[in-house]
Amino acid sequence: MADPPATDRRVGTAVLVAVAWPYASGSRHLGHLAGAYLPADIFARHQRLVGNRVLMVSGSDVHGTPITVRADAEGVAPADIVDRYHAEFVADWQRLGISWDLYTSTGTENHAAVTQDLFLRLLANGHIDRRSSDQYFDAAAERFLPDRYIEGTCPHCGYVEARGDQCEDCGRTLDPEELVDPRSKISGSMPELRSTEHFYLRLSDFTEELGKWLDSREGWRRHVLNFSKGWVDEGLKDRAITRDLDWGIELPVDDLGPGKRIYVWFEAVIGYLSAAKEWAQIQGDPEAWRDWWEDPEARAVYFIGKDNIPFHTIIWPGMLLGYGGLNLPDDVPANQYVTFKGGKASASRGVGLTIGEGLGLFEADSMRYALAAALPEQSDTDLSVEEIGRRINEELVATWGNLVNRVLSMVHKNCGVVPSPEGRTDGDLAVLESVDAALVRSTEQVERVELRAALRTGMDAAAEVNAYLNTTEPWKLVKSDAERARVVLGTALAAVAGVRVALSPYLPFSTAALDDVLGPVKSWERLEPVVGAPVPKPIPLFAKVDLEALLSGDDREEEGVDTE
Repeated sequence: MADPPATDRRVGTAVLVAVAWPYASGSRHLGHLAGAYLPADIFARHQRLVGNRVLMVSGSDVHGTPITVRADAEGVAPADIVDRYHAEFVADWQRLGISWDLYTSTGTENHAAVTQDLFLRLLANGHIDRRSSDQYFDAAAERFLPDRYIEGTCPHCGYVEARGDQCEDCGRTLDPEELVDPRSKISGSMPELRSTEHFYLRLSDFTEELGKWLDSREGWRRHVLNFSKGWVDEGLKDRAITRDLDWGIELPVDDLGPGKRIYVWFEAVIGYLSAAKEWAQIQGDPEAWRDWWEDPEARAVYFIGKDNIPFHTIIWPGMLLGYGGLNLPDDVPANQYVTFKGGKASASRGVGLTIGEGLGLFEADSMRYALAAALPEQSDTDLSVEEIGRRINEELVATWGNLVNRVLSMVHKNCGVVPSPEGRTDGDLAVLESVDAALVRSTEQVERVELRAALRTGMDAAAEVNAYLNTTEPWKLVKSDAERARVVLGTALAAVAGVRVALSPYLPFSTAALDDVLGPVKSWERLEPVVGAPVPKPIPLFAKVDLEALLSGDDREEEGVDTE
């Protein structure tokens, strides 16, 4: 997929599209794709087409403890795990057409420098201090245990495989000491508490300010706002931001002695800022990042899954407030979970199709469509191979694919070139007006990050064009009134061009496949095809899925898929 167009700093609103950083510890699954990456790409593509200056950034999180846990299990260095999965992620994004302005990693010198700068500013401003605390120690392994090296029973929901930082079942953020019956992932033994010294982020310093900020948020998804306000109402807790590790960003001060690193949950969110600065350096304009981070007119929209809500609505905003002078999130449209036959999609538990497996079964645009039509925006969404295939066949192929093939085939056969728009009746103009209205309506929906609804608006417009054809019957008109048939076919082609714009953020590859006939989509408006341009015999945009063959060779629905 071609890189996104170079951002023009002179026009349009600066819109930062900040996307969750995946741990480079295992293959990402369709739950990740539907949760953050596909919605972000759809939103960013739309924002570019309406004329805004988009900066969409993310990267691989290379310091997460899931990486060191896996490296220990495989007997390899963490860097080996990182290199393997970062390369896989980049290949997946390319195959899916995710239009990053920059996809990087937290392993760059730039990210380390930005993280250390933010640490030092918070320290200087009094929002970081040193404290001694008890932390779990594995006596058998003779080492302190970071959060994810500890498992136990969640005190809130009773899930027996909760991690020391978060319960993957109920989504609650945890501290290791809260786990019931904790055990070391290294030795399997029960760890003991020992005193150690670490730096803490004084998150409690921002309780009042964050509470007022959250109260001022309008248009946020209810589950995001309620969850975030609940954290503030319970009282914000100061959190340790260093760990006894040898894998991670080094501290810019030596107060704690050797064997300490900045912990991943603190530094990963800084990636949004460090990636913007890295992008600016690549552009040859090192100060360009400021347009998205310091301009009060700029917008920042963060695309994450709901298990990351507190990090993006409480902790990161608190860090930004403590640093000073940087924009807070304007929206955090966190999606709910994608489930597969009732089980939450999970890379660590091997539930759900990986992105690579999905692309092995379905065309990229077809899979993008099926996931976008089922985005878990307000509630969990259950998916299966069968459901994805059904949506592709019964919706995408039957409605949009059929319409495009139908219109282009008739224009090719009966006109050969794009017909003139002259002679259109009120009925012809009405169908074009309905498409134009759909573009306006879908913009309003995308602005509210109601991406499922915006997709439905585009597909409804396609259905209206199909209805127009069924009413006018140009295949009959060519025998009785060839001139009228050409007007109808030209109108239908112009309507298809408009619907194509509405669907383009969702279907980048099939949209580009029509460039030779309809011209590239460069703006969020319906443009008339060039009169006289040749219209060759079309090639179907999408392949129909053979559901019987797909399901007969697939047992994923019963047992899940090993994504690791």
